Amino acid sequence: MADGNPQLTPAAFQTLLALANGKGGRAHGYAIMGFVDEVSGGAVQLGPGTLYRTLARLVADGLVEEAPDASEDQPHDSRRRYYRLTRAGRDVAAREAEFLSRLVAVAGRAGLLKRAESA
Repeated sequence: MADGNPQLTPAAFQTLLALANGKGGRAHGYAIMGFVDEVSGGAVQLGPGTLYRTLARLVADGLVEEAPDASEDQPHDSRRRYYRLTRAGRDVAAREAEFLSRLVAVAGRAGLLKRAESA
């Protein structure tokens, strides 16, 4: 992003989107990978290496932070790390979503999107 915000890769935006949709505002790595797989219909699969490099970058940029351990109703696994968006992360994700929305609108006007046939 040219306005001084961190440049989001597709993996970074997908990770922020997964965290924005996470239960209780947080998620662990496996849940993030599952979210991306589900919303992309299996077209995008974040591997562990990509995901954890992405998370490390998002943490360093202040867009994501580690969250406290699982809630009391969840089994404890000391190896599992939970992450959540920071306010800055939510703002950057929202700006990226708005930008992508504008691109999709232009693609629609250019006739590049499949449209459902109306009866």
